[in-house]
Amino acid sequence: MKRVRSILLLALVGLLGYGVAWVQPFVVRPALMIGQDAISDAASAQARVSVDDVGGRVLSIKPATSDGDLLLVLYPGGLVRPQAYEWLGRALAEHGVHTVIPEFFADLAVTGKDRADGLIGRYAAERPVVIGGHSLGGAMAADYAARHADQLSGLVLLAAYPAGGVDLTTTRFGGLSLLAEHDQVADAAKVRAGMTQLSPSSRLEVVPGAVHAFFGRYGPQQGDGVPTVRREQAEQDIIDRIVVYLSPIG
Repeated sequence: MKRVRSILLLALVGLLGYGVAWVQPFVVRPALMIGQDAISDAASAQARVSVDDVGGRVLSIKPATSDGDLLLVLYPGGLVRPQAYEWLGRALAEHGVHTVIPEFFADLAVTGKDRADGLIGRYAAERPVVIGGHSLGGAMAADYAARHADQLSGLVLLAAYPAGGVDLTTTRFGGLSLLAEHDQVADAAKVRAGMTQLSPSSRLEVVPGAVHAFFGRYGPQQGDGVPTVRREQAEQDIIDRIVVYLSPIG
């Protein structure tokens, strides 16, 4: 009997150790760093970037000489660090956009989909506010937009679509949905079908040759497609489309 108890104890310890090892990468995330793999050109280097505390850490990216004409709250994709989208915030800063990218528990926006409340309260300062997100972050951004449409002026979905039951068809603003041509992570059919849940004035645009991971600088993603365009070109296409969408708002 004693031998059986010893075996069971060893098995339990082993299972606990395995469980900790499995959970650790989700709970203990890499440090939140700024300025690494985020500067595309001399202009983007001039953006003012800081890590603030607004109910949790948030990456704030402002234009070089002003606070910007518009606030963009951007939710990261699942298990992706905020700094992966710093490049985009820096690029948009050149066009008068102040981008804030919150950090979520375990890097999952579903754990705090109302983080935008505090960010809008802290940063909006009576400027128009647009919410957006990549992949899972986009789904959570759409959920927030449906429940707070009166506080917002736009919605940007990057390889994302609203979850079932989320209705944005009567919002006063149309959304922008970007789909990478060779995305094999986000279901293209669902991205396209998701347009029926947005305002009729919304538009879907395809980023030629791009893949899911080109929206953020976090490296290749398992299961993604194969790009047929250089990342630099895809990123420029992404920037151009977002700027065209945001310009009338700001």
